[in-house]
Amino acid sequence: MVGTSDKFDEMFDGQGATRPAYTDYCAWYDEQDNKWLQRKNADADDSFRKTGITFNVYGEDEAEERLIPFDMVPRVITAPEWRKLTRGIEQRVRALNSFLYDLYHRQEIIRAGRVPERLFRQNEAWLANMVGFTPPGGIYTHIVGIDLVRTGPNEWFVLEDNARTPSGVSYMLENRETMMGMFPDLFSQVPVEAVSDYPRRLARSLAACAPPAFAESGRKKPNVAVLTPGIYNSAYYEHAFLADQMGAELVEGSDLRVVNGLVQMRTTSGFKPLDVVYRRVDDDFIDPLTFDPSSMLGVPGIMDVYRSGGITIANAPGTGICDDKAIYSFMPEIVEFYTGEKPLLPNVETWRCADDDSLAYVLDNLDELVVKEVHGSGGYGMLIGPTASKKEIKEFRKKLEANPENYIAQPTLSLSTCPIFTKKGLAPRHVDLRPYVLVSPSGIDITPGGLTRVALKEGSLVVNSSQGGGTKDTWVLKD
Repeated sequence: MVGTSDKFDEMFDGQGATRPAYTDYCAWYDEQDNKWLQRKNADADDSFRKTGITFNVYGEDEAEERLIPFDMVPRVITAPEWRKLTRGIEQRVRALNSFLYDLYHRQEIIRAGRVPERLFRQNEAWLANMVGFTPPGGIYTHIVGIDLVRTGPNEWFVLEDNARTPSGVSYMLENRETMMGMFPDLFSQVPVEAVSDYPRRLARSLAACAPPAFAESGRKKPNVAVLTPGIYNSAYYEHAFLADQMGAELVEGSDLRVVNGLVQMRTTSGFKPLDVVYRRVDDDFIDPLTFDPSSMLGVPGIMDVYRSGGITIANAPGTGICDDKAIYSFMPEIVEFYTGEKPLLPNVETWRCADDDSLAYVLDNLDELVVKEVHGSGGYGMLIGPTASKKEIKEFRKKLEANPENYIAQPTLSLSTCPIFTKKGLAPRHVDLRPYVLVSPSGIDITPGGLTRVALKEGSLVVNSSQGGGTKDTWVLKD
């Protein structure tokens, strides 16, 4: 095998030698027959198709559902690298929860002048209904996804925070199951940390966040359910998968109603009280009596039960403000304010287009920068300057000038690459990483690995599945 990328490649160094993290894997790979590997690659696609591992793409005329592209070359992280990452992730997640508590109570960080008030006063993700209320256990964001990118051997950056409803964990689990099914001997040669117990850890973490009403009920075990918008949601496969793996109920809003001051689930034997709802429904639709009155996806009255201590909603309504990319640009200040420490994981340098000086710089350098909507996701609504045409830059400039508060800009990073399997052999492609974090009163639990997304198109920096990206199994090596 030969390294072919002039970027930082995680498998090979500049001379084409295998890096230590991949020594065992490459020794195994070099012993395999290429035609056999190609058959295995085709088998993986068949497995994903039969299992139904798909996602929906809204606004597409063609097939509503698409197969998640899977690459069978793992992304490998050493134990010391992972320990360093987990310290930084834990620090950031603690700061996020402290920030959310403060934002809905005394707003000390704003009084101290560290974050401008304008960032949330007119922010749709900030919910006045949550002011003065503390969720059960003091936990706002129970499941967090921190998107990381790498640019060198010891250079990791946080690209964005996902504190509302981070998705993709089912692909992390299916990727590992697929790899173990195809190459069982490989896992006997390379010591890899397990990820398969994530659903059990998630169930345990959610149960630990049960509300006061559960303690008063006398029941031994809290009832947990996954609230889904339904089969047409882009992540419905994941909702059903996690509910099944956790042993929890999968429910839609029409399955629930408020009875005797509690949120209860309709069953064949009558209504059954719920204690924790892992909701995959957006804030606007969770309660038509509090938010959008036209919503058919939520539960009328659930917010009243929530505020009275009758149920836990995970993640808490109002956590989406931490997904805002303008808020992200202040995360170094937020981490330092609440932890008293410098961030262990730095942000990517960010220009806030709401600031006149930053806007002027961005407009002068559009062809060199990545510009994103502050509420954007999925790779939509963004400009990648170096790969954009003059026409695209001109059109985006008009959008930016018309509504600068809606955008932030970042330099075009030289993201690390990890090889993918092709018919011609291994070829480098850019990757990012989304580790998954569980938060409860018992502590912070970080699954060893996460979802590696890979830009399957040569030279592309966009890893989102909606933009043609795929996924890899992520290995954290045991000591």
